[in-house]
Amino acid sequence: MHSSTLLGLASLATAASAFNCTRDWLQMTVDRYVFMQNTGQHGEFENLAYTMVYLENNKTSSILSGQPAYPIDVAANKSILDTNLCKTFTELIVTNPTHPYVIATQMTLDDEGNVSLIDSLVSDKGDWAFNATGYYYWNSQEKWDPIPEGKRLSHDQLKAIANTYPDRCNNVSVEVPFDTPCARLEGGAYTGRGNLTANTCNIGGLPEHIPMTNRRYVVDEVYGTVDIFMGFTGLDRTRPNEGTPDSHLFRIEDGKIRYIHTVSTCFVDGCGMNGTGPPPGVGRRF
Repeated sequence: MHSSTLLGLASLATAASAFNCTRDWLQMTVDRYVFMQNTGQHGEFENLAYTMVYLENNKTSSILSGQPAYPIDVAANKSILDTNLCKTFTELIVTNPTHPYVIATQMTLDDEGNVSLIDSLVSDKGDWAFNATGYYYWNSQEKWDPIPEGKRLSHDQLKAIANTYPDRCNNVSVEVPFDTPCARLEGGAYTGRGNLTANTCNIGGLPEHIPMTNRRYVVDEVYGTVDIFMGFTGLDRTRPNEGTPDSHLFRIEDGKIRYIHTVSTCFVDGCGMNGTGPPPGVGRRF
């Protein structure tokens, strides 16, 4: 092989390995995603991989024909950045009465800094406890400031704490480290009412013997946050084994869970439980 060819290959290898997944790069990527959602235009999303895959509610779709193809008026958004896994999570709230949404999106970047996967759960009317106005209001009452540097937990510590919650849904012996106060926002329903300093998420009624499958994580040490995409099995009576697409976002302070946000997209109206109550073992969702 000619030396010039070897030098060319070495240059390509160096360029490919030179990407450093920083918070600035991830934030820029998130900003482009939010712009695409607001405008319905993907032309300025310059770091989309050519082979990028777009999933919508666990089904392969396209940003040219799925929900991102249509502009929405984003009333509020929140993102977390994972430099360890080079992933992002974004929560979008749309309160426009014409078509309100709450959208949860994980994005995965490749080793060149391009988005290789956009994985979105798009919830609207008929999804679990859906109420975008309520979601927006209660979300605005919460405080998600950066964790002081000396109190930040590691990527693995945060992930382990967040995992106790879905683990508990299949094993009642698992202890979940709820903080006091603690509040849970689900679809639009909220546990954090009344005396906000005394609120607790330990109110009973968690599912039992319900596996939470196919977990995908985004972890942000700076904000003490973990998002888990997973399948909530047994929730939908019509598809008991498939797993309802579900996102759980956790805010963790001093090793305890302070806030929980959930988005669940149903295969049928109300996840097949409207007027019938939950299937055996599922209990309440709070």
